[in-house]
Amino acid sequence: MSQSSRNWLKQQQRDPFVRLARNHEYRSRAVYKLMEIDRKDGLFRPGQSIVDLGAAPGSWSQYARARVGNTGRIIALDILPMEPLPPVTVLQGDITDAGIYRICLESLAGQMVDLVISDLAPNLTGIRSTDQARSMALAELVYEFSGRVLQPGGGMLIKLFQGEGTDAFRKEISQRFERVVVRKPAASRDHSREFYILARGYDV
Repeated sequence: MSQSSRNWLKQQQRDPFVRLARNHEYRSRAVYKLMEIDRKDGLFRPGQSIVDLGAAPGSWSQYARARVGNTGRIIALDILPMEPLPPVTVLQGDITDAGIYRICLESLAGQMVDLVISDLAPNLTGIRSTDQARSMALAELVYEFSGRVLQPGGGMLIKLFQGEGTDAFRKEISQRFERVVVRKPAASRDHSREFYILARGYDV
């Protein structure tokens, strides 16, 4: 086992959110990021229609499923395989692929959604400028997708990494949403540049 793998295992073993997720049968610690934002901002309500991008292994969809109830609808997409989570519609594919993008749109059958949530992140190269550019490209894609599927007043939650382009992106989406705020949940690791932008009140 490499030193980096050993360090990662030690970090996982010490991480209280990893233990919490395991104890509460969530698929990953990422659920506590979404949970904190929901408790602060009230993301979910019964009956909502939601698209979850970058969904695997599925903890965000798990949490959203419980919050929207039996009358809600969730479509989850990820390039990685994801175990079934009835009644969530699980799609596997790369959202940057035009064919998969179209399939995701078609799965909505023309129905608009209340909320798009995205925990998408690029495959990291270790080259900061490259990774940042890829992260911003994903954010722009999620924003463009949201513009096609959100109903008036809808919301969007996107993961970003602090760096070049993030301030401009926030200004850009502020032109289409009534309220845009930044959130850095406690479950985001201290050393991570990760944060989330929550946009509410989509103006078609």
